[in-house]
Amino acid sequence: MSTAARATDWLLKPAISLAPLDEDRARQELAEIGSAAGEEGLTRLAKFLARKGEGQDLLAAIFDLSPFLRDTARRRPRILDGLFEQTVEVRLKAIGATIDQAPLAEEVSEAGLMMELRQCKAEAHFLIALADLAGEAETALTVRRLSDLADACTRAAVDFLLRDAHGQGKLKLPDLDRPSKKSGWILLGMGKLGAHELNFSSDIDLVVFFDPEAPAVIDPLDATELFSRLTRRLVRILQDRTEHGYVFRTDLRLRPDPGSTPLAIPVEAALRYYEARGQNWERAAMVKARPVAGDLAAGAFFLKELQPYIWRKYMDYAAIADVHSIKRQIHAHKGHGEIAVKGHNVKLGRGGIREIEFFVQTQQLIAGGRFPELRGRETVPMLGQLAARGWITTDARDALARQYWFLRRVEHAVQMVADEQTHTLPDDDEALERIARMLGFADSAAFSQAFRASLQQVERHYAALFETAPELSTGIGNLVFTGDVDDPDTLRTLHGLGFQRPSDICRVIRGWHFGRYRVTQSAEARERLTELTPALLRSFGQTRRADEALLRFDEFLAGLPAGIQLFSLLQSNPALLKLLATIMGAAPRLAAIITRRPHVFDGLLDPALLTELPDRAYLSARLSAFVEGDRPYEDVLDRLRIFASEQKFLIGVRLLAGSIDPVRAGHAFSDLADLTIEAALQAVTTEFAARHGTIAGGVVSLLGLGKLGSRELTAGSDVDLILLYDHAPDAEESDGDKPLAPSHYYTRMTQRLIAAVSAPTAEGVLYDLDLRLRPSGNKGPVATHIDAFKKYQRQEAWTWEHMALSRARAIAGDASLCSEVEAEVAAVLGQPRDAAKVMAEASDMRAMIEKEKPPRDLWDIKLIPGGLIDLEFIAQVAVITGQVEAGLRAPAVPIARATGTAEILSHLAPGFADAGVRQELGDAYALYLALTQMTRLCLTGAFERDDVPPGLSDLLLAVTDLPDFGVLEAHLKETSQKVRKDFDLLLRTG
Repeated sequence: MSTAARATDWLLKPAISLAPLDEDRARQELAEIGSAAGEEGLTRLAKFLARKGEGQDLLAAIFDLSPFLRDTARRRPRILDGLFEQTVEVRLKAIGATIDQAPLAEEVSEAGLMMELRQCKAEAHFLIALADLAGEAETALTVRRLSDLADACTRAAVDFLLRDAHGQGKLKLPDLDRPSKKSGWILLGMGKLGAHELNFSSDIDLVVFFDPEAPAVIDPLDATELFSRLTRRLVRILQDRTEHGYVFRTDLRLRPDPGSTPLAIPVEAALRYYEARGQNWERAAMVKARPVAGDLAAGAFFLKELQPYIWRKYMDYAAIADVHSIKRQIHAHKGHGEIAVKGHNVKLGRGGIREIEFFVQTQQLIAGGRFPELRGRETVPMLGQLAARGWITTDARDALARQYWFLRRVEHAVQMVADEQTHTLPDDDEALERIARMLGFADSAAFSQAFRASLQQVERHYAALFETAPELSTGIGNLVFTGDVDDPDTLRTLHGLGFQRPSDICRVIRGWHFGRYRVTQSAEARERLTELTPALLRSFGQTRRADEALLRFDEFLAGLPAGIQLFSLLQSNPALLKLLATIMGAAPRLAAIITRRPHVFDGLLDPALLTELPDRAYLSARLSAFVEGDRPYEDVLDRLRIFASEQKFLIGVRLLAGSIDPVRAGHAFSDLADLTIEAALQAVTTEFAARHGTIAGGVVSLLGLGKLGSRELTAGSDVDLILLYDHAPDAEESDGDKPLAPSHYYTRMTQRLIAAVSAPTAEGVLYDLDLRLRPSGNKGPVATHIDAFKKYQRQEAWTWEHMALSRARAIAGDASLCSEVEAEVAAVLGQPRDAAKVMAEASDMRAMIEKEKPPRDLWDIKLIPGGLIDLEFIAQVAVITGQVEAGLRAPAVPIARATGTAEILSHLAPGFADAGVRQELGDAYALYLALTQMTRLCLTGAFERDDVPPGLSDLLLAVTDLPDFGVLEAHLKETSQKVRKDFDLLLRTG
C-alpha cells in the first residue's frame, strides 16, 4: 500500500453504529479533539475528524457517551493518529513488546518504569475500549486483551524488581535477560485475571509465594523479608497514582490467612496451610489460579502440588453441602418480584455475572476430581465441557454463555463511562440511556427489556442448579409433634438440622399444633403450618442460629391475628421463607420489629418491593396516603410512628436482600427521617397554634446535622437537630387564648416537638432526638433565633462546632427561612481560617476522643484509629478550610452544597489530597458504611466479635464482596491503618 493511500486510510472499521446522547454536543466534542490534534501537528487526524462518515459518526458517539475516552483522546490525540498506521491488534502487540522491554533497559529507574507502564497502559486501555465499542472486538477478545495487558505490566514490574535486587546483591539471578527464570518468586493471578477474564476497570488479585531453595536465593533465612519487601514495592509500582495515572489496583487479600501472614509466603508453608486448614472458598478461588509473572515454572509446579487439595477424587456429602453453602453469600431471592434495572449490580445482583461463575465453579469442584477436563479456568469453555459431560443441558450451556457475554458487555459499558470500578447500573434516566446507547440499543426501554430477560434467564438456570443440589440425606427425617412426649427420631432430626436444644423446640412446635395462638386456632391454619414445618425447620437450620431463629419466629406467630394466608405464601415462595429465616436468624433488630408489629410483614408481600427504589418521591407519596384525612393530633403522630417503623423495616429488608446498596440505604433512611419529622413539625405547629395562636411573621426551620445532615442515617441512628426561628421585629407575643412571648413560644413549641418525635408511646418512638449541637449546647435554649444563631456561629463557635456545621442541612420548615439558613451556613463555612490551626485543633480533638473513648475492638468502626471519625474529621476539616473542589453537585441535586462524607472525600482538592489518597479514603468510607449499615440494621447492641450470628457474617461478606470472615477482618485492619496514615499526613501541621 502506498504512503499516500495509508495516510488517509483509517484502520478501525466500525462493525456497529452508536447514537450519541446529544448530536450537536457530540460533533462539538469531536471538533475539539480535532483542534487538539491540529495543535500537535497531527494534520491528517484533524482533517479526518472534520470530515463526515461512519468512522467519524462512531467516534463522535463514543466520545459523547464516555467522558473518560473523550478526555483521553483530547489529552493524547496521537493515540488516534496511530490508527492510520496500525490496526488496534498490531498496535496492542507493539505496546506489549514495549512493556516487556521496559525493565531490561540499561538506565531504567523505578520512577521511569512507573511512568512508562502508566503511559503504555493508558494507550492500550483506550484502544481496547475503542475496539470494543466499535464492535471490532467481541467481548471475549476484550477481556483477553485486558488480561494480557495486566500480565505484561505485572511481569515488567517483577522483572525490574528482580534485577534491582540482583544489583543490590540480595539475589543472584541465573539469567539477567530473563530475570524471572529460576528466581523462585511466584505470582499467581486469581479470579478474573487468572481466568483471562479481566473487566475494564478491574483490580488484579495476586497471591505471592516464593521458593527459598530456588537458585537465585542467596540467603533462605532472609527470603521471607526480601520477597515481602519486593511485593510491597510491586504493589506501589502498579497502583500508586501519579500525574500519569495508575497501572492496576492490586489486591493481595486472597493469600492464606491474610490477617497474620506476610505478603509473600514460602511454598512449603502454603502447601501445609492448604492441606490442613484450607477452606472450600479457597479451593474455589484456586480453580482460576494461574502463574502470571515471576518464576512461571515454579508457579506451575506449585499449582501441580496443589491439585489433590483443589480437585478431590471423592467428595463426601458434607463437603458438597459446604460447597453449596457458599451460595448463601449470593442473593438469588428466586422468584421474589420483578428485577429492578436502575441501580442493579450486574456482577453481584440477582441473575448477575457472579451467579453464572458460581454455577460453573460449584460443578467443577464437585466433579473436577474425577474429570480432568472440568478443571479449566475460563467460564464459557467450562460451560461447554459441563454440557459435553452431560452435567448441564445444551440449552443451559448456550443460554448461560450468551448471557455471560451480554452481562460482561454491560459491565464494561458501566465502567467505560468514567473508568470507575463499579458494577452498578445508574439510577437516573439520562445515565441509563447513556449505557443503553453504548451497547447499541435504541433507548433505555429496549435495553431494560433485554437486560431483565437476561437476568431472569440466568436466575432460572441458577435456581434449577440448587433445586437439584445434593442433600445431606435423601429426606429430612422424622418430624412428629403430636402427644406430649418427645419422639426420639424427631429429636435426632432436629439436631441434624442444626438445633442445639431439640426438646425445647419440640415443646414450642407442639404449642403451635395445640392452637395456643390465635394464628393456629383454625384447623386449616394448623394443617397449612404442619405442611410448612419441614421447610421452615430446614430454613432456620441453615441460619446456623436455629434455636434463636425459631424462638423469634414463635414470638412473631404469637402476635399474628391470622395465619392461613401467611403459611400458604411461605410454602409457595421459598425466597420469602429464606428472607424470613435470615431476619429471624441474623437480624434481631428486624425480628423485634415484626414481632412487635406483625402487620409490617405485609409489606414483604408486595411484588414490587425489591424493584422500586425507596427514594424521596416514593416515600413522600406513601406517607401522604398514610396520613391523609382530617385526623386528631395524637392519631397523626401515631400514624407517623407506624409509617416510620414499617418503612425502616422495608428499607432494611431491601438492604438485606441486596436490592439497594448501603449508600442508597443511608439516603432512604435519611429521606424517611426528613419527611416524618417535617410532618411531625407541621402537626405540632398546628396543634400549638390552636392553643397559643401564632407570632406575627413567625417562621421556623429545622437544621439537620450529623448523619441526618450528611444523609448517612442507619437503621439505629438517632437524629441531630437545631430548631431556628424568626419573627417580625415588633412582635411581642402570640395572638392565641394563652399568649406567649416569642422566645417562650418557640421554646415551648420545640419541647412539644421533642415529645412528639422521641417520647415512647404504644406505637414506639419516631426518632431519638439529640439537640446538643445547638448554640451553647445543653446550656443554651432549645430553640434559637436566627440572628442569635448567626452571631454565635461567627463570633463564639468553636472549631469543632464549625466542623459539625459542615454536615448541616435544612430539612424542614419555612422555605424562605430554610434558604436563609443554608446561605448562612455556607457563608460561615466559607470564612477564611488559619488552616494549620484548624488542623492542629482537629488532630488534638481526635487524640482526646481516642484517650477518653478508646475503641472496644477492631469492630468498633467509629472509634478505632483510622475509623469513621478519622474520615469524618478529614472531610469536615477540608470543608471549613476550603480544600474541596468547587461544583461538587450535579444540577439535578436541589442543594448546592455537599454534606455527604463520601462525596466530600472524593472531591478533596488535589493540592490537599492526591488521587491515590482520595481513592483510599473513598474505598475506606464505602467499606465502613457497608459494615455499619448492615450491623446497625441487624443488631440492637454492639457488634460482639465472638458472638456474631453466622447469618450476619454471611451478610457482611455479601455486602463487602469478600470470601471469608478472616479476609474481611484483615481488610478492615489494613484499611484502618491506611486511613490513620492518611489522617496523619493530611491533618498534621507545619
